[in-house]
Amino acid sequence: MLDLIGTVAAAAAVFIATDIDDIVILTLLFITARTTGRPGSWQIVAGQYLGIGALVLLSAVVAAGLLVVPDEWTGLLGLLPITLGVRALRRHDDEEAPPVVAGTLGVASVTVANGADNVAVYVPVFRTLGAADTAVFVLVFVVLIAVWCAAGRWLGGHPRVTRLVERAGRWLVPTVFIAIGMVILATSGVVGALLDLTR
Repeated sequence: MLDLIGTVAAAAAVFIATDIDDIVILTLLFITARTTGRPGSWQIVAGQYLGIGALVLLSAVVAAGLLVVPDEWTGLLGLLPITLGVRALRRHDDEEAPPVVAGTLGVASVTVANGADNVAVYVPVFRTLGAADTAVFVLVFVVLIAVWCAAGRWLGGHPRVTRLVERAGRWLVPTVFIAIGMVILATSGVVGALLDLTR
C-alpha cells in the first residue's frame, strides 16, 4: 500500500512539475473562449488530453528504445531538464501568449509545442518504471489533466490571478526542472559511473 501511495505521489509531482506552465496556457485559452467563443470548453479539455497523451506516448516509446543502454547511463538524461531550467532562468524577454486556436487539434498542437520539457522529464522517469507503475502514472495523469482544466477554467475568470501565475511560473518552473534533473543524476548512478571512467 505504501508503494502505491509513493508511486501516486511521484506521478503527481512529475505531472505538476512539467505541466505547471500549462495552467497559464489553459487559463489564456479559457479567457479566449469566453471572449471569442472559440475554442469551445470541451475542445480545450479534449485537446489537452490529446496533447499530453501524445507526449506521454512519445516519451514511453523513446524510453523503451533505451532498453539497450545500461541503467546508470540513462541518468545522463537528467541533464535535459537541468538545461531547460537554466535556459528558462536566463531568459529575460517576455514570452508571447499562445495564439487563438480553433478546435481540439489546435489546442492539442499548442499543448505539444509547449511540451518539449515534458518529454525531457518523462523519458528518464518512464525508463525506470515497470508496467504496473507506468499504469499508475498514466491514471494519475488522466485525473490531473481534468484538475488542470478545471483550474484553468476557474482562473480564466480571474485576470489578476492569471498575471500572478505567470509571474510565479517564470522562476518556479525552471527551478523545479533543475531539481528534477539533479535528482535523476543523483539517483541513477551515472555520477559513480563517470568517476569509474576517470580512474
